Amino acid sequence: MDATHILDRPTPIPAGAANAAPAPAATAGFSYSPPIEAEITGLSAAIAQVPALAQIYPPRWLAIKLLEQDEPLLAEVKAACGGARVMAALGQSLERLHHHFGDDVDIVLADQRYSFVNQLVQRALSQPANRHHRLSDRVDQIVTHRWLGIPIFLALMWVVFKITTDIATPYIDWVDAVISGPISHWAAAILGAVGLGGTWLESLLLDGVIAGVGGVLVFVPVLMWLYVALAVLEDTGYMARAAFVMDRVMQKVGLHGKSFLPMVVGFGCSVPGLYATRTLEHRKDRILTGLLVPFMSCGARLPVYVLFATVFFPRNVGLVVFSMYLIGIAVAIALGVLLKGTLFKAKEETPFLIEMPPYRKPNLKTVWFYVWERTSTFIKNAWTIILVTSIIIWFLMATPVNGNGRFANTDIEDSAFGLISGAAAPVFAPLGFGSWESSGALISGFVAKEVIVSTTAQVYHIPEPAGDAANTTTFAEDVIGIGRGFAQATLDTLKAVPLIVGINLFDAADDAPPTDLMATVQTSFNVTSGGFGALAAFAFMVFVLLYTPCMVTVAAMRQELGTKWMWLSVTGQFAIAWLAALIVFQGGRLLLQMVM
Repeated sequence: MDATHILDRPTPIPAGAANAAPAPAATAGFSYSPPIEAEITGLSAAIAQVPALAQIYPPRWLAIKLLEQDEPLLAEVKAACGGARVMAALGQSLERLHHHFGDDVDIVLADQRYSFVNQLVQRALSQPANRHHRLSDRVDQIVTHRWLGIPIFLALMWVVFKITTDIATPYIDWVDAVISGPISHWAAAILGAVGLGGTWLESLLLDGVIAGVGGVLVFVPVLMWLYVALAVLEDTGYMARAAFVMDRVMQKVGLHGKSFLPMVVGFGCSVPGLYATRTLEHRKDRILTGLLVPFMSCGARLPVYVLFATVFFPRNVGLVVFSMYLIGIAVAIALGVLLKGTLFKAKEETPFLIEMPPYRKPNLKTVWFYVWERTSTFIKNAWTIILVTSIIIWFLMATPVNGNGRFANTDIEDSAFGLISGAAAPVFAPLGFGSWESSGALISGFVAKEVIVSTTAQVYHIPEPAGDAANTTTFAEDVIGIGRGFAQATLDTLKAVPLIVGINLFDAADDAPPTDLMATVQTSFNVTSGGFGALAAFAFMVFVLLYTPCMVTVAAMRQELGTKWMWLSVTGQFAIAWLAALIVFQGGRLLLQMVM
């Protein structure tokens, strides 16, 4: 539907005037293509035989509006005496035209009108050639193509995640080395200097705060590169084209075209994605979109994917991470179709209007603002929510139960945290990760998904070998080492860029040996899964993808959707996550056993 819905709406014909003047002909100088004109003529004749309609609207105008699926007029025709005959003729016309053109009839009508207007403008105006506009139009013909648009969108998203993981990996290793090395050494030295070395405060700082918060900050480079890529796509004008391309998919799922925008925002964070549903006019659209936004993989989940993909799929990290985003989209589409056919059947359609901005070069200041705003929010969460959660988890891990050990000197399995996690472990046993460690990480992840990484770093904490304690370095040596590490990470990143497109300009380096933490995680998942550790890890990532994003998201759902829909969403997400992980692990194990 376009502007003609308002601009060319006729004045109702006075009673008795319908027979006094002939029906208006097509707009002077313009007519639709012969197949459309034939259907308009036939439909106009059917309308003319219904006085309740012909006395109010010109038959030709009404026929065109019905072909455009004008909702208010459709309802009026259905209610009119004799309107059933018109609706039957309309259904046949729409079917024939759709079969002929292979597209929605309203789009075909609008396209032919605009083509006529463009031809008039070109004949009436003399303009200097604008190469940029011609190039932009040619690019749009490709990226917004009916069949090519979605594959291009998915290919670009794959490139984004491939670049993100491959380029960020050297910096991840550098940040990890800085946090586990100099920062931990400096913290221990300061506590030792004030006489608190070897106390529970040292354990709290090193094993709780630094291991927890630091385990999350390690993945800041991943998020920064992701936000850089998304900012470039948005600033060039492509994301508006992506929304246009996805409009048809949204309609098939039962969502409004505007629903794509909150869901895209949900890739950054579910909370603003939920608030963005306010742009939808109808409450049913807002509720349905709000129920699906949490399945869009937010940035907080990305560190979890990168960690487990690096441990279990080191050669295909980008592909595994990309698959998580695809699975989230697929689940959202399937759930949208299900809800559309059950709880959200009746829905008033409204047009999706979006302005296509011109293509332009990314503005460095705009990109930096986009990246800094989102990265700083992540870091702020690390020093607030994750810090508090890490301290709470440390206290639970330091508190002995059943008289085993003493405070801050007990096995984690015998602590309060181990008791709670162990009680929940059987729930996840069929999914391949029924250990108390992974269960505890998932429980803490309800606070925020980043906490899963920090909890994993805490529960799988590997004590520093005694021999390393004597191998200390000076402050100056640590600073020099940090600088050298950054330079090496930058060099490794430059080497990784050609590899993204399969070009190896340098000698291939051997895979880095797994760290003690990585080896421990591998062993744990191999044991709980009966030797299918990689499959269990993939199921674990699927569960993280699909269950409730965080407590703040739950609060936003309550505010935007209401308490009833909030609880339905939380319980539904857990059930869907559990079933999906079960299918992945049990189905994958069955297939592997058949092949082996």
